[in-house]
Amino acid sequence: MTHFPAAERAVRGAAPFGLLDAVRAALAEHYDALGADLLLADYGLTVLQPVTDLPHTAEPQPVDAGPAGRAFAGQEPQRRPVEDGGAVDLFLPMTVRGDRLGILRVRVPEERTTSQDLQELGALAEILAHEIVVADRDTDVYLQARRAGRLTLAAEMQWQLLPGRGYTRDEYAIGAQLEPAYAIHGDNFDWAATSENLTLTITNGMGEGIEASLLTNLAVNALRNARRAGIGIADQAALADQALHAQYGGSQYVSTLLLSFDLASGRVLAVDAGSPQLWLQRGREIEQIPFEAQLPLGMFEETDYVAQEFEVLPGDRLFFVSDGVYDALSASGEAYGEKMLARAIRSASLLPASAVPRAILQELVVHLDAHADDDALVVCLDWFGRESSG
Repeated sequence: MTHFPAAERAVRGAAPFGLLDAVRAALAEHYDALGADLLLADYGLTVLQPVTDLPHTAEPQPVDAGPAGRAFAGQEPQRRPVEDGGAVDLFLPMTVRGDRLGILRVRVPEERTTSQDLQELGALAEILAHEIVVADRDTDVYLQARRAGRLTLAAEMQWQLLPGRGYTRDEYAIGAQLEPAYAIHGDNFDWAATSENLTLTITNGMGEGIEASLLTNLAVNALRNARRAGIGIADQAALADQALHAQYGGSQYVSTLLLSFDLASGRVLAVDAGSPQLWLQRGREIEQIPFEAQLPLGMFEETDYVAQEFEVLPGDRLFFVSDGVYDALSASGEAYGEKMLARAIRSASLLPASAVPRAILQELVVHLDAHADDDALVVCLDWFGRESSG
């Protein structure tokens, strides 16, 4: 008889700050586990932070090394025999609808690695991930544990504003990342899904520090307020434009790209308000999708915005990049530019959407021979489409 329901109840019933203790106890009682640890991905997606006693962590591990790194990158469980024999370390991905949180490492006796045990332990890792996301409403311990350094106040505001770093459904998969992760200023991405539609916005905020973050916070929340009123993206842009102009009088503004995807048809409506660039990879071809340029949000009072239309096909990959990527200059003054961006896109072709933004930003760091000083945003969207019922 499976012990999974009892273990699940124990985890779901734990206090927000007590999830680690609860999962350790449940795994020991129901799966004879000899130990369990969390390894949480840090904000920069560069290391996994092994949690010892929340919110305290041990020496961080590279996110792309060892069995934990392989489990995180490939989103498949990994196993490693314990040297003393008789036990196995399992590395189980903790992911919430495509958003990769980290790894649950569980040490179990060899006899507790049947296919059913592995399936149930993997499911418990997913449940734990969901509970951590919910727990973040009520406790800081997991947010603290995933930090490899201190966030600036502007970065704190930006990360709290984001929906996540990934989202997956049958029709699409999204991966996104911001740099410098611990000192981001004004760049932002946001999305909202329904059964028939995906709304995606990419914001390239102007300015630096707390001023840039405050500006972007107002813009994103104005767009959300308009979106939640049930109106189209052109009117969403117009209302956000009015909100920003009312506050700043045209002295501050944001460049934003708004997109609305129809899941059934692949039809996309877009409003380019001085936006970040959009690139399409279709087969072996890579091209920038041009839009009729419209004014950034907040530049002038009562600007009218018009939605344009294009179509995505199953197998398409879309890239959204801010000017901190394509305008970045190396020490010799060479711009990253379209050629290098296209090369980075091709080199990431075999990666899942969740891993693509970090790969492109790593290419950018190599170009700069340093960490990015300006905000750099990359969002990747893989379009799978919806099978026709007819």
